[in-house]
Amino acid sequence: MVSESEFEELSRRAESDGTAPRVGAIIDRGGQVLLLARHDTGPIKATLKLPGTTVMPREPLADAVVRGVYEETGLVVTGIRHHVGDFDYLSPDAHPVRRLHFAVDVAATDPIRLTIHARYVWAPLDGELPVTSSIRRILDTYRTLVHP
Repeated sequence: MVSESEFEELSRRAESDGTAPRVGAIIDRGGQVLLLARHDTGPIKATLKLPGTTVMPREPLADAVVRGVYEETGLVVTGIRHHVGDFDYLSPDAHPVRRLHFAVDVAATDPIRLTIHARYVWAPLDGELPVTSSIRRILDTYRTLVHP
């Protein structure tokens, strides 16, 4: 399990780097991960994403992970096992963001109740996933960590 001191260090590092923290959760169901699809309104097919959220001011990272998973999927996080990795990017309004990813356990993997996404898929970790290269690296790290 991720320790409180590790969460605090990740928060401190994001703050000192001047990045806004976001969290993403890897929910594994027998070697398949939960990916979410946004509503597709344009001519370019959007990539899938991991459940997650923006960390609110003064919100502990662990609380943000639990909240983000619940808000986007209706699933209840029962434990946060690993900090898998993170990456930085610029938001659409050019602010630096750090997306921190955690492997989580959930009470049950269904039913999934989507609130802002169009659909979800359980995608095999060893398959070709329609995700960004940054998410692909996170999932590759997760696969070697948990499914060597």
